[in-house]
Amino acid sequence: MNSPSVDALLVFAEAAVAGSFSAAARALGRSQSTVSTTIANLEVDLGVALFDRSTRKPTLTEPGRALLARSQEVIDAARRLDRAARALAAGTEVRLTVALSDTYASDPFEAALGQLDERFPDLQLECLIAECDDVVALVRSGRVQLGVVEAQPRYPAELLAQTLAAPMELGLYVAPGHALARARRIDAEALARHRALRLTTIVRPAAGDAPAPGWSAPSYLMLMELAQLGFGWAALPRWLVQRYGGGRLKELRANGWPRRVALDLLSARQRPLGPAGQWLQQVLAG
Repeated sequence: MNSPSVDALLVFAEAAVAGSFSAAARALGRSQSTVSTTIANLEVDLGVALFDRSTRKPTLTEPGRALLARSQEVIDAARRLDRAARALAAGTEVRLTVALSDTYASDPFEAALGQLDERFPDLQLECLIAECDDVVALVRSGRVQLGVVEAQPRYPAELLAQTLAAPMELGLYVAPGHALARARRIDAEALARHRALRLTTIVRPAAGDAPAPGWSAPSYLMLMELAQLGFGWAALPRWLVQRYGGGRLKELRANGWPRRVALDLLSARQRPLGPAGQWLQQVLAG
């Protein structure tokens, strides 16, 4: 048995859908004799009759119906292969990794994902959650191509930073049963009397010179969970609490809070983004 060509399977599938060899010939821009010969040769290669020609119009045989779905799978796979090869030839990256801070409300990113999938359906997308120095380190090392981070006072010279249009807000939160939830006056002294839940990073762990003893974690989501369990107070992205807090936190009214936080979009100067990365960068930058 010879392996059938994709073109022969395409002719077979078109004839099956069109309902006749002549209609398939018109759809494919070929002569009816070419279509008939292609299908006859395919039947020889497969060792089965695909069409019953005893009727006025050829109809699929039982083996023909069974093999039609398999043929379509091969045709679809060949089309995906061709599409992927064309994209790679045009310079589209195989993989794109993005690191996002929890300070970044995910709505714009989630809205962009549908368009990204349509434009680059074969792209392998990886999404990481990281904060501050961790995002900087990931982009700097090449592990990540794009990073959204809470704005830092300075960046390494090899990084490019674009300020995003919409800043986010941080608020102070505690569990409803926490002592601070009942306090009438919240100031620095009141906060200092209770455990702080602070953000740290993997590349730059919390130092021992913190203003007061506390617990730390490299994720705002982890800090939120610790605050929900009543272990202390935490500065958290307000959007994160509103969406995932489940009503298990109380926002404290303190001087200077909530605070607005600027966000930056990072990429590496010496590692130009591919078409998918450039498109996503433009969309996120607004």
